[in-house]
Amino acid sequence: MARTAVLFAPMRDSFRVRTRHGELTLEDIGGALPGTGEIMASVSWCYAMCWHAAGGGNWDLAAYYLRRTRSLLRGLSVTRPKYAGQVRELDTGLLEDLYQALLARDWPGFDDLYARTAARANDYHVDTGHPYIRWVRPAEPPEKGLDLTGD
Repeated sequence: MARTAVLFAPMRDSFRVRTRHGELTLEDIGGALPGTGEIMASVSWCYAMCWHAAGGGNWDLAAYYLRRTRSLLRGLSVTRPKYAGQVRELDTGLLEDLYQALLARDWPGFDDLYARTAARANDYHVDTGHPYIRWVRPAEPPEKGLDLTGD
């Protein structure tokens, strides 16, 4: 009996999704998603705002920005699964500890964990072939129009 190889060819008719604006393929939708650079720029912005809000005593705003940071990173792990392990490690480790320090309003613990988290993120950049990306806390908050002081 002869053996035959089964080859998988691309589907001729890609799955399509109907929207109110027309039909899109999954490839169309995937191509419209923000890239890693855009997501990480938002992560950087939110992470910086978190530190400045905590430093000003606005713990609730700091917690909001940390939750936003985590949400962006979790979304990245879905659209860029190659980063899922790193995101999970950071999220369940340092970022969770950082969030708990925020909830406790523990400035020394928060400040230490914040620096350690940024250092770990920089390690990830090296690990993924991007050693030229080094995150540092900005001296000024990215958003100047928010009240960062506490109650």
